[in-house]
Amino acid sequence: MRGAAEWKFVFAEQTRKIMLTEAIELTLFPAVMAFAACSDLLTMTIANRISLILAGGFVLLAVMAGMSATDIGWHFAAGGAVLVATFVMFSCGWIGGGDAKLAAATALWLGFAHLFDYLVYASLLGGALTLALIQFRMLPLPSPLVGRAWIERLHRRGGGVPYGIALAAAALLIYPHTQWMTASGL
Repeated sequence: MRGAAEWKFVFAEQTRKIMLTEAIELTLFPAVMAFAACSDLLTMTIANRISLILAGGFVLLAVMAGMSATDIGWHFAAGGAVLVATFVMFSCGWIGGGDAKLAAATALWLGFAHLFDYLVYASLLGGALTLALIQFRMLPLPSPLVGRAWIERLHRRGGGVPYGIALAAAALLIYPHTQWMTASGL
């Protein structure tokens, strides 16, 4: 039979685990997505470590939250399906490699339950971003912005589109509706 001190210790450990799980749910995914968007805006690259942090964070959180192996498998299937589709798009030159990996890592977190909505939002936001960049590139660059490499890169006609911004924004629109946030009661 457990004594009062042992029960307090067990309760304290459970409370710490719950608080850590909730802290990861609330911060890791949104912070990494915001970083990915900023990185793509400023450098037109999304480093591999961003996708690796998302994948590792998913595994850690899934285990900590007690997600079943079957559910984890389905999340990996969603990520894998997106990786295959985006690899084809990358091979055709339609998107960058960082975008492909970011979309797949995001799908890992969202699973099939939110994948369709994510893809629709990412497409709409990506289209709006592309149209905005086309308009921006048609205008002369204001003199206070001349000399800033990242703005000149965005302004260059025929330049790429930092699609990671659209991918991250779509993910952040969907994330509050996922099991990660609803499990926290938020």
